[in-house]
Amino acid sequence: MKKLLIFLKGYEKETVLAPLFKMLEALFELFVPLVMAAVIDTGIAGGDRFYIVRMCLVLVALGIIGLVCSITAQYFAAKAATGFSAKLRHSLFAHIQSLSYTEMDTAGISTLITRMTSDINQVQSGVNLVLRLFLRSPFIVFGAMIMAFTVDVRAAVPFVVTIPLLSIVVFGIMLWTIPMYKKVQAALDKVLGLTRENLTGVRVIRAFNKEEEELAHFQEENERLTDLQKFVGRISGLMNPVTYVIVNGAVIVLLYTGALQVDSGVLTQGEVVALVNYMSQILVELVKLANLIITVTRAIACGNRIQSVFEMQNSLTGAAAKEIGAQEKTEAEKGGRKGPGRDDACSVRFSHVSLTYAGAGKEALTDIDFEASAGQTVGIIGGTGSGKSSIVNLIPRFYDATQGEVLLDGKNVKSYGLKELREKIGIVPQKAVLFEGTIEENLRWGKEGATEEELWKALEIAQAKDFVRQKEEGLKTPVAPGGRNLSGGQRQRLTIARALVKDPQVLILDDSASALDFATDAALRRALRTMEKSPTVFIVSQRTSSIQHADQIIVLDDGHVAGIGTHQKLLETCPVYQEIYHSQFDESVAGKGGKKDA
Repeated sequence: MKKLLIFLKGYEKETVLAPLFKMLEALFELFVPLVMAAVIDTGIAGGDRFYIVRMCLVLVALGIIGLVCSITAQYFAAKAATGFSAKLRHSLFAHIQSLSYTEMDTAGISTLITRMTSDINQVQSGVNLVLRLFLRSPFIVFGAMIMAFTVDVRAAVPFVVTIPLLSIVVFGIMLWTIPMYKKVQAALDKVLGLTRENLTGVRVIRAFNKEEEELAHFQEENERLTDLQKFVGRISGLMNPVTYVIVNGAVIVLLYTGALQVDSGVLTQGEVVALVNYMSQILVELVKLANLIITVTRAIACGNRIQSVFEMQNSLTGAAAKEIGAQEKTEAEKGGRKGPGRDDACSVRFSHVSLTYAGAGKEALTDIDFEASAGQTVGIIGGTGSGKSSIVNLIPRFYDATQGEVLLDGKNVKSYGLKELREKIGIVPQKAVLFEGTIEENLRWGKEGATEEELWKALEIAQAKDFVRQKEEGLKTPVAPGGRNLSGGQRQRLTIARALVKDPQVLILDDSASALDFATDAALRRALRTMEKSPTVFIVSQRTSSIQHADQIIVLDDGHVAGIGTHQKLLETCPVYQEIYHSQFDESVAGKGGKKDA
């Protein structure tokens, strides 16, 4: 949590002025019991109405000045807290974006969302309250004790006993609850993860009629979170009654001893009232401090969770971070990037590559060794879970090979800066993801400065030109979040067009035509082959028809290469490819490429 305080940099003035004005307010508040004592002992006892009115005006003035100080303090505290949380959220988001898929898989999306939202809000509330109350409350507590000693030393003895006792209670409960709040936030992560999973897969849940089971599962996790919150709430709730008991016990002692001293003439009635007021101030401030401690305890627990994300190190090795920093600096000096430059297509070489995912006991890929020449089309096929996507994910370094090397134009991908590497590569993932905006804005993700002609050219190659033209607003057609207002095939074609706008040197189509019919898929492949600047293309597919015209085909079986070659060669020599092909095509028309009847 301490390391997060660097995000208050730039708000030094606010972090000083907020508690300063709060202590000024507290200082004026400490004078109120003395004024009241003077009103009782001098004004009321002497029957001096003018003196009473004058002291009442002093009380009003103290109240107004205190109010102004309080509002000023709250302004500075709010400014510092919101600025702190904005910088923290921005930095956390940037750090999460810098992590590889490995860290994302390990941490989990739901917990990262919780830490970006709920945890940062808790820390923001904690910073705000600390700036306003953390110094004010102790200042009044010890200030009231000192002022009590100025009234009468013997009568102030209960203050000396009460304050340490209260401190033990407050800080003891705080130390007890900090680890419990961590468990509460962890349980909140699980509830959020379950909620996200259910809302994302709502169609599957309804299709299998599993609403009741999922509801029961959610209720179980929700009740676990509720029980944890109740338990820690009960412990935190002890603070107020215990502090009230201690302080009220001290007030009884104070009234008893004060009454005896008034009777003997040592104290005046006004001084006893002042002492009781000081004890009441201590009670109020300790209640505030108790509530503050609860909030701060939760904020510390959340801050530690946020810090744990910052401590996640990117598992990608090599010169990527340094090169990215140097590259961004160079681009800033040149006035920013105008769009990815286009050189010739890159060759890609896998040299005895193996991959093991974090926490997995078995290799996902084993000894993958092949080369794709510049401008070639490479098909990758295999059964479900054979490692097809894993291979192409190694090229842009979404994951790093655990053994062997992946070479781009003869250079290890680890020696590239991530930004430089990924600007050479156009990727169309398995799940077509579009963002809220317009079709044009989504396409320009590939190249910000692309002309309208380039956009239409990409749409034409991706077989999306016709349906976009049919839309009344054309390129300006709104796209809902996730592309919900488009069909699956339309989303896939737009994501392919987005990658083509980038004019990449390596194009990866990761099973990105699964929603396309055979005719559209064939037209797409023909258009890719006739591109003016043909990139090196990797096509991952379950369909042999999608890859049979590739220059070479990689056949995978449980993470191993089962065969490499052309369509005809694999039909003759590779049993795995033969099995896949004949499962999709009737053997009697296999040579003609005919589709087996459904």
